Amino acid sequence: MRIHTGEKPFKCDVCDKLFNRNGNLKLHMRIHTRENPYRCKVCDKMFSDGGNFKRHTRIHTGEKPCKCEMCAKMFSSSRNLRLHMSSHTGEKSFKCEVCDKIFISSGNLKQHMRIHTGEKPFKCELCDKLFNHNGNLKMHMRIHTREKSLKCEVCDKLFNLSGNLKLHMRIHTGEKEWNCEVCHKMFSCSGHLKRHMRIHSGEKPYKCEVCDKMFNDSQNFQRHSRIHTGEKPCKCEVCAKMFSSNRYLRLHMSSHTLDKSFKCKVCDKIFIRSGNLKLHMRIHTGEKLFKCDMCNKMFSHSGHLKQHTIIHTGEKTM
Repeated sequence: MRIHTGEKPFKCDVCDKLFNRNGNLKLHMRIHTRENPYRCKVCDKMFSDGGNFKRHTRIHTGEKPCKCEMCAKMFSSSRNLRLHMSSHTGEKSFKCEVCDKIFISSGNLKQHMRIHTGEKPFKCELCDKLFNHNGNLKMHMRIHTREKSLKCEVCDKLFNLSGNLKLHMRIHTGEKEWNCEVCHKMFSCSGHLKRHMRIHSGEKPYKCEVCDKMFNDSQNFQRHSRIHTGEKPCKCEVCAKMFSSNRYLRLHMSSHTLDKSFKCKVCDKIFIRSGNLKLHMRIHTGEKLFKCDMCNKMFSHSGHLKQHTIIHTGEKTM
């Protein structure tokens, strides 16, 4: 009945858009969270909506289930059929002059054009960052307000986006969908795989403007830059001491909480995990557990062995 009454009781907390069904709201939220649960097995393209995913697969299958009743022409989607019907009915459609994409309403075309023009009319009043959509601005504002309404049921950690919560849950489930084709290491998200691939490619896109040191990871680059700037953004809530990174803050917190930290007895380097200390100790002991089956050379770390085997296999890392 809501179709007839126009009632829309379900509201998006990000952009205030209203919906007549909770399912439609959940589907809409993927625009903000960028969640794409549907993957094409042919080309690996990701989709947030099952309908869009199904329509996309028809590109590969050639299926055209939608028939024009006037001229019997077949189309892969009802949307394309509706656009085609304008040739019979004279109904107006809206076409992007840059990429030829067609829209049913002028409003959708106007919003789409911002992709090409770079127009960003929505401004954050706190940091002056600009956005092309009001919903994206509202989602961004949570960075400033630190609003975190989504709670992990396992460890009680809070998140401001459902996509971030879903990504976090893989820590508990151990789910790892992304596979490195070079060393077959698995990752829980595509971003981690992309960062990992730079180990194989040797790509270091981040350069320090002070000392010209190169980094393959933006976080490592950011931490390094604090050596030059002296910035210490991480504050101990107990004694107010400041630190340049969360890692140093966590190590410091053990002095207050009496949590155990792991210290190397040879060089006094401190580790948060015993496993990291154990791996580090091989530098001092010279212990090498990993053996190359081709030339019998020994390595202290499995990753070093995998890199070494490329010499024998001739496999290119990229």
